[in-house]
Amino acid sequence: MIVIADGGSTKTNWCLINEFGRKILFNTEGYNPYFSKEDYIVESLNKTLPDTLDTDKLTQVYYYGAGCSTDANIQIVKKAMGKVFTNAEIFVGHDLLASCRALLGNESGFAAILGTGTNTCIYDGKDITLNIDSLGYFLGDEGSGSYIGKRVLADYMKAFMPEKLRKIFFDTYGLSNEDIFDNIYNKPLPNRFCASFSKFIYDNRQNFEEYSLQVVDTAFTAFFENLVTRYPNYKSYKLNCVGSVGYNFRDVLSVVSDRYEMGVGKIIRSPIDDLVEYHLQQQKNS
Repeated sequence: MIVIADGGSTKTNWCLINEFGRKILFNTEGYNPYFSKEDYIVESLNKTLPDTLDTDKLTQVYYYGAGCSTDANIQIVKKAMGKVFTNAEIFVGHDLLASCRALLGNESGFAAILGTGTNTCIYDGKDITLNIDSLGYFLGDEGSGSYIGKRVLADYMKAFMPEKLRKIFFDTYGLSNEDIFDNIYNKPLPNRFCASFSKFIYDNRQNFEEYSLQVVDTAFTAFFENLVTRYPNYKSYKLNCVGSVGYNFRDVLSVVSDRYEMGVGKIIRSPIDDLVEYHLQQQKNS
């Protein structure tokens, strides 16, 4: 039995392929090694993996995760996985590679992630050949859920958002400025906290169209200005994208992409289905 996983900073999508070839999908939280260390990952997996999953029978684990871009971070996740999946051969790779394989398969092109965080690259059909670091939610991650969420929080705290929407925000979350500061500066996973408020914009978009479009358009414009347009000959590629933010606001993303004269290719919410098909095809070809 093998299991394939795509892990963002917020959520991990898993697919088990059992001995009969049946696909079984399940979710756990996300395990970004910049925020989640080995012991935490082990404890979380032991608590949240399905009780019906016999980890001893797994022979291969393919885990693609946010933050798994350095040898040190890969080892954090790999060691944690090894303590849970004790009999399996474990592969740990970057979630950006998962997105490339899901979006492009064995074809070359441009791939991006727009979820809790942001990432982009050029892919040659096998490997990532060029990646401009998005610098994480403190210094970058333009266009991401955390980027949009920080704008929403700032507008709320400064009373810049429409007053009726500001009231809806307080009625929904009941957060004071002090509560927000506490979550950002004193509690774990502040990137996930910030990103959660991008959903607020999505949920209230219909009644506050002008403000919502302005927030999202600004975020995607920053995404193009600081990341996409920095790639040589970026206009020769189509924008292929995975992630809830890119998918939920794909109409705005398409408008901004057209503004920068870049065509739009495949936009999907989650890579897991296409990623599973990629691995099944690779097994057939091997």
